[in-house]
Amino acid sequence: MHAATDTPVRYPDPAVIALDARFHALTLPLAAVERLARGCRWAEGPVWFGDRNCLLWSDVPNNRIMRWDALTGQTHTIREPSNYANGNTRDREGRLISCEHLTRRVTRTEHDGRITVLAEYYQGKRLNSPNDVVVKSDGSIWFTDPPFGIVGYYQGEKAEQQLPAAVYRIDPDSGKVTLVTDTVNGPNGLAFSPDESKLYIVESRAQPRNLLVFDVTAGGTALAGQRVLFDAGEGTPDGFRVDIHGNLWCGWGMGTAELDGVRVFSPQGQVLGQIALPERCANLCFGGVNRNRLFMASCTSIYSLFVNTQGIAGA
Repeated sequence: MHAATDTPVRYPDPAVIALDARFHALTLPLAAVERLARGCRWAEGPVWFGDRNCLLWSDVPNNRIMRWDALTGQTHTIREPSNYANGNTRDREGRLISCEHLTRRVTRTEHDGRITVLAEYYQGKRLNSPNDVVVKSDGSIWFTDPPFGIVGYYQGEKAEQQLPAAVYRIDPDSGKVTLVTDTVNGPNGLAFSPDESKLYIVESRAQPRNLLVFDVTAGGTALAGQRVLFDAGEGTPDGFRVDIHGNLWCGWGMGTAELDGVRVFSPQGQVLGQIALPERCANLCFGGVNRNRLFMASCTSIYSLFVNTQGIAGA
């Protein structure tokens, strides 16, 4: 895969659209959307490795994990096959955590490259196809487990669903896998609020899709108080991240081309702005030296935009 050569054409970028005056404080007039890489079939699960100055992401149908190097601008494959890996993140020791559709498990890549299986079964039954994952400050790992990777042969392999779609927590000390909710219709992207008192989860099989919010209870180990933060109307929220002010930066698209890109919401669920992209954005993350560069995994390409906020440290 060759490095992309797209360059912005003007400042301020007309693709960065304020839908609420508050959005202006989150954007930079001298920053524009850049395409960093292309040639994927379905880009997902971006994660920033600051110590290596690079971005990793999954190209799910092509069964590989990719790397973009910030110094050289070059992109190459670092894992193939990847077991149709989808969502990725880092744990508090800087190790890669991945959701694998084919093997129906959550894994950790150790610093020496060995693969450790963290979750594969719940109560003796195989997980469906872990989709997205986040690590809490206490080291616990939370992941969604819809059946998307076992319904066909494009993002995994067709297989029998043994468990209802659910969200799970992996205990950092015992490694025990605990079900935290099975009431979300198609659980997809998830992220904690800055103080970790709330967990947001995309309900991707609701009509319309919802972004739900839960209270984190029981000393940070359980969920309660499920409610809708906002419904997406014709949009399709997928993966998302939260900035230090509690705003939600959501991968967005489908419906019409006007919806493709990123939608940004306040902690109260009010839409603030949009980053228009030529492709639907599946997932995103903050990165760069100051966690102020937004990386957007969008169908066939990776895009970036410098913003006037920061992603939560460690998220």
